[in-house]
Amino acid sequence: MNTPYALLVELAQPMAEATAVLRAALAAEQMGIVSEVDLQASLKAQLGVDTPPQRLLGVCSPRVVHVLTRAEPDIAALLPCGCAVSEPVPGLTRIAMQDPRLIGAATNNPEVRAACELARAALRRVADRLAFPSSTLSAQESLP
Repeated sequence: MNTPYALLVELAQPMAEATAVLRAALAAEQMGIVSEVDLQASLKAQLGVDTPPQRLLGVCSPRVVHVLTRAEPDIAALLPCGCAVSEPVPGLTRIAMQDPRLIGAATNNPEVRAACELARAALRRVADRLAFPSSTLSAQESLP
């Protein structure tokens, strides 16, 4: 399941459990969550709107960020990659991870584009680990 801008995975788990599995899958790719916003609480507090549980996560690889900001310092305005985690119905979690190629498309810098392709491959492996937890996936390409 994909869109032009995100890698999508649905897990038959409550959001807290799915987020823990996401963290582990990211760690296996030397990535992590660097920011977290409780969107459900924010929308309730600021607009009085009730929504299902939702969190916005900033996903990052220090190695990729280093390559990107060394190659094009202002690209940092597009970082970290966004990730939305929601539980539209109890026990079903939907994870949408931003495709890093969106960042690469904002520049003609080949070093940035190459790093974004490697980051996308890593996030694809994360999505596959989430969707197929019993499979043993190994890194096809290493992050810069």
